[in-house]
Amino acid sequence: MEHPENSEAYAGLTVNSGVGPVSNINPYLQRNRFVRKQLTVNDYVEGILKGNSAILGQAVTLIESVHPDHQVLAQEVIEKCLPYSGNSVRVGISGVPGAGKSTSIDEFGIHVLKEYGGKLAVLAIDPSSERTKGSILGDKTRMEKLSVHPDSFIRPSPSAGSLGGVARKTRETIVLCEAAGYDKIFVETVGVGQSETACHSMVDFFLLIQLAGTGDELQGIKRGIMEMADGIIINKCDGNNVEKCQLAATHFRNALHLFPPTESGWMPKVLTYSGFYGYGIKEIWDMVYAYVKFVKANGYFEYRRNEQAKYWMYESINNKLRNNFYNNPTIADMLKVAEKSVLNGEKTSFVAAKQLLDAYFALLH
Repeated sequence: MEHPENSEAYAGLTVNSGVGPVSNINPYLQRNRFVRKQLTVNDYVEGILKGNSAILGQAVTLIESVHPDHQVLAQEVIEKCLPYSGNSVRVGISGVPGAGKSTSIDEFGIHVLKEYGGKLAVLAIDPSSERTKGSILGDKTRMEKLSVHPDSFIRPSPSAGSLGGVARKTRETIVLCEAAGYDKIFVETVGVGQSETACHSMVDFFLLIQLAGTGDELQGIKRGIMEMADGIIINKCDGNNVEKCQLAATHFRNALHLFPPTESGWMPKVLTYSGFYGYGIKEIWDMVYAYVKFVKANGYFEYRRNEQAKYWMYESINNKLRNNFYNNPTIADMLKVAEKSVLNGEKTSFVAAKQLLDAYFALLH
């Protein structure tokens, strides 16, 4: 709009038209400033070997990615880091939800770093939703002390529906953490009461956290998981709960005597502690390091590591075959037809499965 003051009647007076709409984007901003640099295999390996936690985190993300290009890159990084791995003590920590795993790990980690030095990596597995496939990944918020400690690396990962609640890529992440100089690895599982075989097959010591005073103590004595445990600890042994915890410990010790001797020759111990108040933490870690010393002396430590490497080779083969089968376009089309036949009662599940597998093997030839 033209200002009336600019007319000839007001000679000598000039009014500017003002400033128009201003963009909220800085014209001096560098467009490519926030684009992350694409790291090469050597960049990843060099950063990991220097102990750079940011690059280590990016490498773990690469491992967890399902993108084929990322998978190829991740495998090259793992292969180059492999010679620098294997020099840590790996501890698996499991227990029912609410047993205080995250709080305990916070206390355990601070104690281990203070007493033994070195660096600690915590690989916390978060349960994934079967409906949305999402995870909260909130374990880091419950580890208040460790999350700010300069010598710790906490990595929550989604379980993605894998066996025993352990993320399928956790074993590969362990290799990278060891190459980065982390000489203590904690693997925390979901602890949903299912088979924890996957966790047991990647750690040196399997620690089972139990609770007392929650009803029938025999509910906690599940043979499968009890046989895998190298040590059982009963949390929340404080206040009015001390007597219940000691009684539960007696029940667990009696149950352990009924099991056959372990392969390692080690007799699992049952201890009580309080993760909240930090009571009994020292005794637990004395037990863990006594076990490591014991199995290293009798040769079981190396034997178990070799058995684990063999186990994961077969697991990798199984996963690769399964993915190859389901990602085959011909089989994908046949699956829909076979599924419809089974639902309509035209074929049994077993006949449909056999026909699909026969077709798949025929395609390979």
